[in-house]
Amino acid sequence: MKLRFAPLTLLAALTAAAYLTGSALAQNQADTMHAKPMFVRMQPHLRADVQTAVTKLPTWNGSFIFQSKTYKYNMVGTAPSTGTSTTIPVFIIPLKMVYKIGTTTVTFDPQHKLKNGQTVVQNTVASPIFQSGIDFMQGGTDLGNTQYIDAFQRGNFWKTVKLKPGYHLLLGAPTILPEITISVPAADGGVGTEFGMKVGLADGNWFDGKVQAIIAGNSKIAPNTLPIFLTYNVYLTDPSFGCCVGGYHSAFGSVSAPQSYSYSTYIGKTGAFAQDVSVLSHEIGEWADDPLVVNFNGNNTPCGALEVGDPEESFANFGTFPYTLNGFTYNLQDLTWLPYFGAPTTMSANMWLTFQGNPFGMTICSQGS
Repeated sequence: MKLRFAPLTLLAALTAAAYLTGSALAQNQADTMHAKPMFVRMQPHLRADVQTAVTKLPTWNGSFIFQSKTYKYNMVGTAPSTGTSTTIPVFIIPLKMVYKIGTTTVTFDPQHKLKNGQTVVQNTVASPIFQSGIDFMQGGTDLGNTQYIDAFQRGNFWKTVKLKPGYHLLLGAPTILPEITISVPAADGGVGTEFGMKVGLADGNWFDGKVQAIIAGNSKIAPNTLPIFLTYNVYLTDPSFGCCVGGYHSAFGSVSAPQSYSYSTYIGKTGAFAQDVSVLSHEIGEWADDPLVVNFNGNNTPCGALEVGDPEESFANFGTFPYTLNGFTYNLQDLTWLPYFGAPTTMSANMWLTFQGNPFGMTICSQGS
């Protein structure tokens, strides 16, 4: 399901006064929200200017024709036809979410140590999102021993990439920034039980304001980088649909050089929505194919927005597939290729509509976007 939080007002100073407060669960209330797995497509928050930045995100433009209409798109990196590799610098910002319930403090911390001895942050960095070590053999087509999103994108344009094998879209080794503690006001969040576990809840609009302010206050983060915010056992909420949002990606700042960014939660319960890095695989895949969320040069399709993860979320195990790397089994979500949105099937590996060759009989736009 593709949903949008209400848009935020971007003030030049990005002060706390710009945050919208929502109807998040009060911390001393019983949890009555209906738990539904969801992702959102945050509306961009851009200001017009004439600034020319030298650090803008590298992107390229392409197009396809469906039923005599041309659809344009804008994606991260360089065009596959160039046969070149692009590496995007990444920052991971761990967010420790703290809730006060009467005299009790409840904390959800991505520095929590998992059963494998790794912290949530360490296990995220060790995942196939950032590490090679898995040879992605999809239906007999070898997309390479590489990162998950790179393999996905190589398969997306396999007709070209098999002739230009130097093409890659890679995430750089993440720089882990110091953890930030966020105390969630009672008006903007609470602690509830969703999918059979205790989780933190936070209003999405309020949370997004916090995220933007953190980016604006860090001089290391520039438009040519991808900041990723990470929580543990936390879902976002919204007055219009309740719980539970596992992640989103968006952009804000100047029109000439928008700052893209992403948020994902890491859920530690086996089988729950947003388990381990499943949401991260969803959101980074969508960021790669629709990085600025502003329809720059297109990114509308016959299905709607070019959100490549959303059509998969309603399938078994929320559309994820297991991959084991360094002794840990991660759940990575299937992602739709451009032929699902109406592009010629000849462009993708095996003429498939999705990275995993979805076995549930998907057709063009059959699951929306």
